[in-house]
Amino acid sequence: MKTRLSLLATTATVCMLSCVQAPVPDAGIALFGGFSYSGADTCYTHHPLTEENAFYNPILPGWYSDPSVCTNGKGDYFLVTSTFSYYPGVPIFHSRDLMHWEQVGHVLDRPSQLRNLPPQHVSGGIFAPAIEYNPHNETYYMVTTNVGWGNFFVTTKDPFGEWSEPIRLPTVGGIDPSFFFDDDGRAYIVNNDDAPDRKAEYDGHRTIRIQEFDPATNRTVGDRKILVNKGARPEDNPIWIEGPHMYKINGKYYLMSAEGGTGGWHSEVIFRSDSPMGPFEPWEKNPILTQRHLDHKRSYPITCAGHADLVQAKEGDWWAVFLACRPIENKFENLGRETFIMPVKWSDDGFPYMTQGDDIVPLIVHRDGVKRQDGYATAGNFTHTDEFADTLLAQDWHTLRGPATEHYSLTAVPGYLALKCAPKLSTERGTPAFVGRRMQHHAFESSTDMLFAPADTLERAGMVLFKDETHQYLFIVGYDGTNKYISLEKVGRQGTEALARHALTEQSPAITLKVVSDGKHYAFHYATKKGRWQTLAEEVDAAHLSTARAGGFTGSLIGLYATNK
Repeated sequence: MKTRLSLLATTATVCMLSCVQAPVPDAGIALFGGFSYSGADTCYTHHPLTEENAFYNPILPGWYSDPSVCTNGKGDYFLVTSTFSYYPGVPIFHSRDLMHWEQVGHVLDRPSQLRNLPPQHVSGGIFAPAIEYNPHNETYYMVTTNVGWGNFFVTTKDPFGEWSEPIRLPTVGGIDPSFFFDDDGRAYIVNNDDAPDRKAEYDGHRTIRIQEFDPATNRTVGDRKILVNKGARPEDNPIWIEGPHMYKINGKYYLMSAEGGTGGWHSEVIFRSDSPMGPFEPWEKNPILTQRHLDHKRSYPITCAGHADLVQAKEGDWWAVFLACRPIENKFENLGRETFIMPVKWSDDGFPYMTQGDDIVPLIVHRDGVKRQDGYATAGNFTHTDEFADTLLAQDWHTLRGPATEHYSLTAVPGYLALKCAPKLSTERGTPAFVGRRMQHHAFESSTDMLFAPADTLERAGMVLFKDETHQYLFIVGYDGTNKYISLEKVGRQGTEALARHALTEQSPAITLKVVSDGKHYAFHYATKKGRWQTLAEEVDAAHLSTARAGGFTGSLIGLYATNK
């Protein structure tokens, strides 16, 4: 299933010289004849999968944060993750065994479902989606926060198809809502909100609240109630309890939440009650998932684990999906928070947990009875190519804050992505002529073939390594009034800095751009004739695109870009 993106009818006129020659791009248009991406992380080469029931963690590498999972009880599992200010919103994945995941679309694939995105920064927008299936009306619900607009949900009977228009939840404040459908037919929404009476005793003082929900009217009913104040150990002033989920297991109600913030102190905690309205008592051995106390010098560390969701497989075993990070030398990471999976264990007193003591989040997980299948290149060192042969963008591409269909076309020149140089910069809070996909490895190589003949000194096009509005590398072709040139520019909080620049004397508009990463540094190469690579810059600091430098909630993307501003 392809993402539903309507395509612009570009005003550019592109003439084909022959059936074998490359097209000539019109002024203001950059044509990209393909894109390739290949991962080369040593963690995978040093840890090959030797058993047929072994699978790599993360199950969704690269920036797939805040995972939520559900099942319809018939062997289908669906998983969603955050997208913040990227479009389309909330990718949805399907699996039949919890190990092989295939993206089947986006939940929020129409501008009408994404209110108030245009003015938001990259880490605004859609926070922490939660997906749940209501067996009483056989309906799937996805509820989330659109920062600046509020909490809302959408529904569908067919998660492979379209979802409804957004239904706002005006009585539910705060962030991170999720549904709980009880077996008696009643329904509830739990979420993170302010401290009682908005009187925080310290920075990060939050609460988990609940309100009943009526599926017949799609409205909340009754009063909201605080279930948890501060966190699992209130006497320790825990910070940022959030991302709650509720479950009913063996007649008991479990409330699970993230705690400790999104960095190295991140964790997951659990509470239990005889009623969805509480009171909830924390488990004495909380947290049930964390890596915060482990040796940072261990090989291939996985950190920041938390924001989990539980699911029971049709075979009866329990699993947890959650986010975590894979830092380089415990200093930075550019991939963002990724989606991991672990089996759930049960304590003697009936509490679920994933880690205790020095348990680590494993790089490799096993599931009995499940064999690896060919064709599921969602983990490990895979290679991805896009020849732009379809009329719709593939599902792994994103634009910023809107569909950007006024800026690109896949039909104007078949076999090419045509990007129109737009009067919007990648540093601005708008929708530039940019399409990008997640970096999914620390070490990778990515390249594209571009046809571009800038007509004036404002038109520029090429590749961009993008973290947010003030943390980017622009690898672009332009015109200085006399000659074409290729340049590398570093976008930072203080402005844009030119790192390297070469004149291009060839008359042909064709050029190949290549970025090579070893995790710590980027190298930028180009070729105006096939196979004749030239180096524009090497040893370029990769940490500039990290959350450690930039902050925010997303990972970095690599993509294609054009502007005339």
